[in-house]
Amino acid sequence: MDLFAASAATPPSGPAPVSQEPHVFSVTEVTRVVRGVLEAAFEEVWVQGEISNYRLQASGHQYFTLKDSECQLACVRFARPGMWRKNTALQDGMQVQVRGRLTVYEARGQYQLNVSAIQPAGAGLLQAKFEALKRKLAAEGLFDQERKRTLPRFPRAIGIVTSPSGAALRDMLNILTRRAPWLRVVIGPARVQGDGAAAEVIAAIRDMERVAALGLAPLDVIVVARGGGSMEDLWEFNHEELARAIATCSLPVVSAVGHEIDFTIADFVADLRAPTPSAAAELVAPDTAEVLRQLQQRANFLHRHVTTTLATSIRHLAGLARSALFREPRMRIEQLSQRVDSAELALTHAVKGELSQRRQNLADHASELRLHRPDQKVALLRQRMDMLAARGRELFARQVQLRRERLNRIGEMLRLLSPEHTLQRGYTLTTDADGNLLRSVKDAPTGSTLITKLRDGTIASTVQRSSETKRSGRKTK
Repeated sequence: MDLFAASAATPPSGPAPVSQEPHVFSVTEVTRVVRGVLEAAFEEVWVQGEISNYRLQASGHQYFTLKDSECQLACVRFARPGMWRKNTALQDGMQVQVRGRLTVYEARGQYQLNVSAIQPAGAGLLQAKFEALKRKLAAEGLFDQERKRTLPRFPRAIGIVTSPSGAALRDMLNILTRRAPWLRVVIGPARVQGDGAAAEVIAAIRDMERVAALGLAPLDVIVVARGGGSMEDLWEFNHEELARAIATCSLPVVSAVGHEIDFTIADFVADLRAPTPSAAAELVAPDTAEVLRQLQQRANFLHRHVTTTLATSIRHLAGLARSALFREPRMRIEQLSQRVDSAELALTHAVKGELSQRRQNLADHASELRLHRPDQKVALLRQRMDMLAARGRELFARQVQLRRERLNRIGEMLRLLSPEHTLQRGYTLTTDADGNLLRSVKDAPTGSTLITKLRDGTIASTVQRSSETKRSGRKTK
């Protein structure tokens, strides 16, 4: 940015200068403009370099220079209570990565980095590897809560995989001895820091599994433990091979690596994460004093319950002893026997009465059945049908005779009235050529052919003339 252009953007108040003289800035104005430009151009940045000229003030502020082979950058880290849960001890020569905002310290006119976070130079790469492996194993389901097993409440023996010379083992043994002195402990020695430590931890876990499978010790749970340290110190517990060994272990595994704020891949894949090794010992081993206290409470409860039950039973037995059943048992038995006899007599009378009634009903039904015997009914019906058949035949014959006589009379009448009979008496029948019977002279015009039927044959003739008979009896042509 052009410094003078930036200054011209906010000209001083008052009348415009008459001369064309350039504006002269004060050192403060220039410094503030540079500070504004620098802070506006950069947000928080990460810078890597070597610490030099480190000093810690009584106020808690830390001052140092971050340099590389060519340049250097002044840095300040202000003390803010509660801002950092874990501080990184700084010293000259350390390679670190710092995060902060670029600004200008106006009193000296130099730019500097106000640091908000700091970590060793390799921590950023390690954190990236940690997150990548965490995402991979989570996608495979190794962190799922459903696959995690519940620890036994009263284990017979536990295996501890840790450094045999570490303070973590001593702390755990002290707690286990105090809480459960009867508990067997099998130690799987392994390095817990440095290259190759993960392989030793895996081998120790496999040895624990073989010990349990062979029955050499009744192991019920394995604790993988290590004290606190930096991310580099705990890095061996972020190996993929170790995570898979814990996931496939046949015994429940408790991860107790580092302090409460430290997290490793082993913590996520284990069946249970303990914030510290000491907390792991308290989680896997029951407190004998607490167990005895609970047993005593339950024993007191059972004693009270049994005492109350016995007292109730005694009172009940005393009441039974005072009852009439125990005072006069023979009289009671005689009364009950008499009631049984009375019930038997009443039952006998009831059965006899019921049987008599059933016999009477059976006799009535038999008499009614005899009155309505099917064979007799059939015989009567057959006789009646024979009578009806004979009467029907008689009536049919009579009707046939009557119909025959009537037909004979009608036939005789038809014979007497028939044309043939008329012809036998000397009459004739005249028809035209088509066989139509002549009923009037009008039906026989002149020249038409007539057929005359006689008793013994027919005669064909031609009409030459015809005359019609009038009502007065006179004929006309």
